[in-house]
Amino acid sequence: MLTILAKLFQALHSENSTRQIAAAVALALIFALSPLLSLQAFFILFVVLLIRVHLASFLVAITVFEGVRVMLNTTIINIGESLLTTASLQSLFTGLYQFDVFKLAQLHHTFNLGALILGVALAIPLYFVTKILIDKYREHIKAFFERLAIVKALKASRVFAIYQELPKLGGRA
Repeated sequence: MLTILAKLFQALHSENSTRQIAAAVALALIFALSPLLSLQAFFILFVVLLIRVHLASFLVAITVFEGVRVMLNTTIINIGESLLTTASLQSLFTGLYQFDVFKLAQLHHTFNLGALILGVALAIPLYFVTKILIDKYREHIKAFFERLAIVKALKASRVFAIYQELPKLGGRA
């Protein structure tokens, strides 16, 4: 867990795109709210592996949002139940149930449908908020710490130079 947190701080201090980190956090929210063995969870994993997102940020965000999911379980079920029992949507869900993909996604279950709807609804603003927060962090907090004398001394030391060379020696960038 500490190595994942270290990779997250490394991502915040690196030149990684804020879009990559924010996308990882937003996709982690949808993944964490979804049941683990569901089509939507596999789809999110496929998207994460297909596009360039920061994997350490994705993993850290999943652990945070799993705790959030526990607190939102009743809300997720209520959202799914209200959508599935709405009279005006009955014909839509009846028609969708005829397709095998809909059955495989198990969106006729209250939790699965509620998790998908709530996850997508919250992931869109979360992406933009995370992007803004990372930009503010890099602009203000990172700059503040880099001005400290102890940080300048550590960066000038030989130990820091060796630390910087470690990813290159291991063959990973």
